[in-house]
Amino acid sequence: MARSGDEEDEAPAGGPDTPPRGALRGWIDRQTGGRRSGFARLLSSPWFLRIVLPIGALFLAFKLLVLFCFSYVGPNEFGIKVVRVPVLGGERGVHDEVYGPGFHLVLKVFGLEEMYLFPRDTQVLDLTGAREEAAREAHVGKPAHIQTSDGFFVDVDASVLYRIENPYLVFTRLGPERLFETSGIVPKAEPILKQALGQLTTEEFYNSVLRWQKTELARSLLSQELSGYGLAVDEVVVRYFRYTQEIQKNIEEKKLKDQLVFTNQAQGRAATEEAKLKKVVQEGKASVEVKLQEGRAYVTTRDAERDQYARTKRAEADLLIQLAEARRTQLRNDALQGAGSDRMVGLKMAEVYRGLELLVLPSDGAGGVNPLDLERSLELFEVHGRGSP
Repeated sequence: MARSGDEEDEAPAGGPDTPPRGALRGWIDRQTGGRRSGFARLLSSPWFLRIVLPIGALFLAFKLLVLFCFSYVGPNEFGIKVVRVPVLGGERGVHDEVYGPGFHLVLKVFGLEEMYLFPRDTQVLDLTGAREEAAREAHVGKPAHIQTSDGFFVDVDASVLYRIENPYLVFTRLGPERLFETSGIVPKAEPILKQALGQLTTEEFYNSVLRWQKTELARSLLSQELSGYGLAVDEVVVRYFRYTQEIQKNIEEKKLKDQLVFTNQAQGRAATEEAKLKKVVQEGKASVEVKLQEGRAYVTTRDAERDQYARTKRAEADLLIQLAEARRTQLRNDALQGAGSDRMVGLKMAEVYRGLELLVLPSDGAGGVNPLDLERSLELFEVHGRGSP
């Protein structure tokens, strides 16, 4: 015999101890007045009861397990484990093992075990007295009230940058949570600042080099003092210092007078240096002018030597030319006066007749000229015969 849908829902899903799946549906029907919505049908569906509900139960059980049995240590944190009841073995008390980032097994149920966290990054103690002037994560305290070596008081705004170096020492000697601030760095910072900066006079606070040296001394003393508590001091920075109004006014007036004296001294040194500069410039100009005159004299001397050399060589050349001309004339005269010279004269005179078309000369008598009589022509031109002396 076939069963209806409601009868199938009321059928048992397991053995005799398993509650019927229809009980959940009946409760849903009573709450909704018999009108089953889509969400109600989703909750009463077989796949939800068989798949989703067990997965949800396992996830919830996992979350509870993580919540009560594991502790998470962040990337910028240390972890120190305290065992009150050694359920899993081990020793009771504070473990000296430092836990790094990640999940660690800690039975937090009934306070059996507990993980205490400490910051790993740099911590700041600001002695400023004003929250708005300090860093956001810093512990803010009052400014350090320091008495100078000459008896005056000054309020110093300072910052101390430190970090936890040994969390086990911090926990065992100072305590958990932020006790490393209230019981560690805060009570030690101001007395050591007074010890170091109190060695300065009122005016020496304005000397940045001396102030830095005493600040480094404070950092060294504070680091030595806190090393036994697992803390390390990286920097001590003095940001500002304030005197009382009367002292501040006197200091400012004195500083103004000192600055006026320094200004006058600087102006005097500047005038002296300027005079030295002018003297050097003038000496340089005179030296340049001397060198220029020496250069001009050198050029003039070289030009004169060049002209003299040219004139000397030109005169020597002219002399050689004149001597050659005289020698040529002498050689020509000697040639004309030597043997055969009379014939050359006759030949020259004979050239006179060349080109004459008509020449009328007497041909008879003692002065007659017969151009055909060569002997007579030679005698006429005083040309001696061949072999004559």
